[in-house]
Amino acid sequence: MENRLQHINIRHFETKNGKVLDIQLSYQLFGKELYSAPIVLINHALTGNSDVAGENGWWKSLVGEGKVIDTNRFTIICFNIPGNGFDGFFIENYEDFTTKDIASIFLQGLKNLNIKKLFALVGGSVGGSIGWEMLTLQNDLAERFIPIATDFKTSDWLHSQCLVQKFLLESEEKPLEKARVHAMLCYRTPESLNSRFNREIDSEKQILKSHDWLNFHGKRLNERFSLKAYKLVNHLLMNINGKENELENINAEIHLVAVDSDLFYPAFEIKNTYQFLQNKNKNVQYHEINSIHGHDAFLMEYEQLNTILKPIFLN
Repeated sequence: MENRLQHINIRHFETKNGKVLDIQLSYQLFGKELYSAPIVLINHALTGNSDVAGENGWWKSLVGEGKVIDTNRFTIICFNIPGNGFDGFFIENYEDFTTKDIASIFLQGLKNLNIKKLFALVGGSVGGSIGWEMLTLQNDLAERFIPIATDFKTSDWLHSQCLVQKFLLESEEKPLEKARVHAMLCYRTPESLNSRFNREIDSEKQILKSHDWLNFHGKRLNERFSLKAYKLVNHLLMNINGKENELENINAEIHLVAVDSDLFYPAFEIKNTYQFLQNKNKNVQYHEINSIHGHDAFLMEYEQLNTILKPIFLN
């Protein structure tokens, strides 16, 4: 299937705070022709996009021909968070939006495409949080839900980190680069950085290699992402407002995937969600990635993730 960027125009969308505007929702399809096979929706992470598979796909280790999310067996759809800029569409008044609004937009997108049921809904980080919001709004949407390194709410800790990001994004000089440098320290762990760089100095630049690595990530994001889009996604991360009692109504088979060293969405928070759902006799499983790399392990520890996902997608 051709993986070109496609668009759905959603007219007069009303946010939860009552603002009305037109939304240009873009998406890409991978694998089998739409309506000819089971459908998997993948919600991308913070600075990700709809390009999930293929040569430049950010999750190409898991999505593709013969991969665990097999494009020979499934139709895979991935929406862009409106305003992420991947499709050239931006949102000026980003504070009007929360993840629940994004969930409503994605549900409207599925409705426009006449997709009533998903084989699976998969989401990493904020994409998983949007998945939680989607299923609390439409309980029967997916047969399987796999939220990875994510939660249904913004914890006080996560909100605090995003608040630092917000302050950095408001600075006059290199705001996006500064915010990204701070974010990288949330995505990784002390053990991850210390074991990788071991206080080594870049002889040419005369700075620590860890320092140079952070500079690289700041500049790289600044080259491919816009400040207004980053402000939007950071704001979304600060405003995930799922309610525990709403989770009880979700009818999907739920597979929670945590990272034991995650500083952003700590494993103990995800275990609490697992315990709550188990006590409500929901069909829920808990899986854990063991890694020194923290939150980003869901984009690095593909062998472990593959082992977790394989039985879910084979059944």
